Amino acid sequence: MECPFDTKPRWERRKDARPQELLAAAIDLFVERGFAATRLEDVARRAGVSKGTLYLYFENKEELFKAVVRTSIVPVIGEAESSVAEFDGHSADLLRNVLLAWWERVGGTKVSGIAKLVTAEANNFPELAKFYQEEVINRGTRMISSMLERGIARGEFRSIDVIQMTQVLIAPMLMLVTWKHSVGPCERGALEPKAFLDTFLDMALHGLLPPAAAVAGA
Repeated sequence: MECPFDTKPRWERRKDARPQELLAAAIDLFVERGFAATRLEDVARRAGVSKGTLYLYFENKEELFKAVVRTSIVPVIGEAESSVAEFDGHSADLLRNVLLAWWERVGGTKVSGIAKLVTAEANNFPELAKFYQEEVINRGTRMISSMLERGIARGEFRSIDVIQMTQVLIAPMLMLVTWKHSVGPCERGALEPKAFLDTFLDMALHGLLPPAAAVAGA
């Protein structure tokens, strides 16, 4: 049922929705086929518009890909950055909240397939890989490092090599995404994402807490 208070003509409402429909179709096809194999005419067809209509909004496939990243992943990073800046509790709770929210908003959705796509096709499309590195990977890495630095400064985490620990925390998340989008002979039934994240966070946080806090929380 259409909203009775929406007074726009049907054609105008449809026009307003087209960029979102194109982006949704692009996410589906990029994840299903990869960047190289995705054709703009297929994106337009899945979105229910002509290829010419697609070009009204996106100059080429590279710009369409960037728009997908900027509308589906970058805002989640921005929200996480804000939560880090505003959070006033223990750094262990902050780290847990941010990582679980990332899985709910990105990792557990089809959007997470973009990370696998970039990894697989980076050599063939270095400019897109550079774009993803700057807008997603670098910002996400800095955010995780800032949470570790916060915990150390407040005495909530023990002194560690922040650069290396940041990568240690990122690696299992990437593995979980790769597992989620893998097909074929790999046995996936034994790995449940929420249980995996709970176990990973339990291990990571008890390893980060100072000795006295670790003993108290055991």
